[in-house]
Amino acid sequence: MADPDNWERKTLEKLAFSALQEQRRGRHWGIFFKLLTFIYLFALLVIFMGWLDHGEITHTGKHTAIVEMHGVIGSGADTDAERVINGLQAAYKDKNTKGVILHINSPGGSPVQAGYINDEIRRLKIKYPKIPLYAVVEDICASGGYYVAVAADKIYVDKASIVGSIGVIMDSFGFTGTMEKLGVERRLLTAGENKGFLDPFSPPNPKQEEFAKEMLGEIHNQFIQVVRQGRGKRLKETPEMFSGLVWSGEKSIQLGLADGLGSAEYVAREIIKAEDMMDFTPQEGFAERVAKRFGAATAKSWLAPLSSSNVSLR
Repeated sequence: MADPDNWERKTLEKLAFSALQEQRRGRHWGIFFKLLTFIYLFALLVIFMGWLDHGEITHTGKHTAIVEMHGVIGSGADTDAERVINGLQAAYKDKNTKGVILHINSPGGSPVQAGYINDEIRRLKIKYPKIPLYAVVEDICASGGYYVAVAADKIYVDKASIVGSIGVIMDSFGFTGTMEKLGVERRLLTAGENKGFLDPFSPPNPKQEEFAKEMLGEIHNQFIQVVRQGRGKRLKETPEMFSGLVWSGEKSIQLGLADGLGSAEYVAREIIKAEDMMDFTPQEGFAERVAKRFGAATAKSWLAPLSSSNVSLR
């Protein structure tokens, strides 16, 4: 006859062992799911922060390379010279690129940034003489945008595009009247008589204003020379051409500011003869956008007195 105590002990041991196994299995599954969740969240973070290296764009056949230039031109702005230049360099280096289209929709911006892009286009055209570059205008190609466009072999527009604005502007505000009404006194301390150059909270300084006009004139002359160099004999100069006025795309062709009507698709298909288009515009990751915005905000806080008057081609 079996010992009841021994039977109970064995039963308890089996139950305890089963419970222990179940507990271990639970811990293993818990670790597995935690690890799976961690991998999933890490993958989302990598994608979100733009850490994935997408590599170079490759294509087996001949194509038209597209580089987008949309928005205000400026360091840290919608159109950054470094970003556009990187896209152009990648487009030219690709062995399957038959032609390049710089797709422009910009009201202008920094003369320095526009100058960087213009210079690089001219350098690349010399380095790759068999690859043409065409500027194709969407809604607007004004001021700094046009400064860039004139480096292209030809400029194509829509009949209703806005083209031109060959001029330079420095804008600011004057708050002295408002301050007097509010009883606010401006206390500006500087080392250097012109350090508070065109300070909007101080009365106008005729000497500084004259100096600013001379500086703007110099930059304007640089702009005019770039346009003449880029357009050459195609340009039909008029007294208003360099006054800052803008024209429709149709009128700009008559003035020699542009060469013809056509979209990016038209130029790729009919002019370059490579209908397949590849976008070489560098895409900013989230981390890069945050860093750029933070850097721009920091610089702005340090240069606040000077940035109250901005010089731009727009």
